[in-house]
Amino acid sequence: MPKGSNVPVPSMALRVELGWRSGAGVPDVDASALLLVGGKVRSDVDFVFYNQPVHASGAVRHEGKRDEGGRVTDTLLVDLARVEPAIETVVLAASADGGTFAAVPDLYIEVREEAQSTVVARFDSEGATVETAFVLGEFYRRQGAWKFRAVGQGYGSGLEGLARDFGITVDEPQQAAPVTVPAAAPPPPPAASPVRLTKVTLTKAAPSVSLTKQGGTSGALRVNLNWEMRKQFSGWGSKLGRAVAMHADLDLDLCALYELADGSKGVVQSLGNAFGALHQPPYIHLDGDDRTGAVASGENLTVNLDHQRAFRRILVFVTIYEGARSFAELKATVTLQPQHGAAIDFSLDECTVPSTVCALALITNTGSDLVVQREARYLVPERGVSPQRTVDYAYGWGMNWTPGRK
Repeated sequence: MPKGSNVPVPSMALRVELGWRSGAGVPDVDASALLLVGGKVRSDVDFVFYNQPVHASGAVRHEGKRDEGGRVTDTLLVDLARVEPAIETVVLAASADGGTFAAVPDLYIEVREEAQSTVVARFDSEGATVETAFVLGEFYRRQGAWKFRAVGQGYGSGLEGLARDFGITVDEPQQAAPVTVPAAAPPPPPAASPVRLTKVTLTKAAPSVSLTKQGGTSGALRVNLNWEMRKQFSGWGSKLGRAVAMHADLDLDLCALYELADGSKGVVQSLGNAFGALHQPPYIHLDGDDRTGAVASGENLTVNLDHQRAFRRILVFVTIYEGARSFAELKATVTLQPQHGAAIDFSLDECTVPSTVCALALITNTGSDLVVQREARYLVPERGVSPQRTVDYAYGWGMNWTPGRK
């Protein structure tokens, strides 16, 4: 589509894909959406982005990123049938983190029908220079029907400037008081707490972050694991990788070992239906058992930080229950989303050992601080030793294990 052109939208359930090519010196790019009335948001809950991934109406959901062979996508799911009648426009934006869009090659936005994956519209953004944010497209109502317009309007002030331009109240970094990100609930009055645009990515060089300093020590901490299978096979593990790709019933289980301040220990996992509890010990709950790996669902575990004093340490880990013999050729991303404070995410490195269990993150209460440590540690069970017992041994939990099924 040329800039400024528009097309009718034939379906209500849509997948909006923001894509680009990664490489050395290419900044990270994030997709976001703003739901507008008269060109402005009604309140900060009408802003959907990485720290506020679901609109209260359920009409827009930030699904997240995937990287396949250097082609990166960040996806929004849009259900126009659920957009409230007052909303006139759904703006679809991109922001660059760590550089300008001049350094982002092959940037595009593509709209697909979710059910059939048919391409409805595509706009390739070209000629960027100093821009750090773009409105790439928008859905808008016209005579009772929805249309998509290719916009291509750039901003030099990043996501913050774009958000402010549409009426978002943005948290000032120098403010000392923690700021609450509005939860997915019915839209509040226009006066809402400011949104926090910061996010934290843990790496080998910077593997830990203080939840206390981020203001994220109360409310619900949601831990999400999503995954995808690599399409290319090479080097060690290619047979294992091919086995992973061929099994549609791949089943990964997100689990957590916990040690409470009173010395009690245990595990939260789907095996044995040990799903835990959120409002009584261990104050950790596993939300079912997902087999798709989708970012919008995936495996989810929630920690009730209102009871943080009850925790000594929590180790979040993942096991392969069935469908593969190793994590080889499997790509996974972990996101920790505190109810208050910035989202924390990291990717797992490529697995080069025959591992069926991976320690993901260790949450430790030091007494004065609540710290999240990136582990991303693949472990190889000895013959006859379960994945759970393997991770227990590696971290000195000291529990007794018996066989179980789900």
